[in-house]
Amino acid sequence: MALIFPNRSRSFDEARKGVRFTGYDGMFEVRFLVEEAALGSAITQNSSEAAFLNAFDAARSSIQEAASRVYQHRRGNNFTLTAADFR
Repeated sequence: MALIFPNRSRSFDEARKGVRFTGYDGMFEVRFLVEEAALGSAITQNSSEAAFLNAFDAARSSIQEAASRVYQHRRGNNFTLTAADFR
């Protein structure tokens, strides 16, 4: 079964400085965190929560593609996407 992203919700993780979102493989929930560096040059150390969420929304399709690639190579239920995952 393929990884899908029916829920468009995402949340800012202040402690980890990233954005969390969820995908599903059938009935299994798969959690992701996109690190600050993977969100691009628009994000700086002092960026607000809104800036993180806006950067995620602007890159949502490429983030979901990267998440699918990472998930296909290593099945699991919790992943951190780094800048290297987008190369």
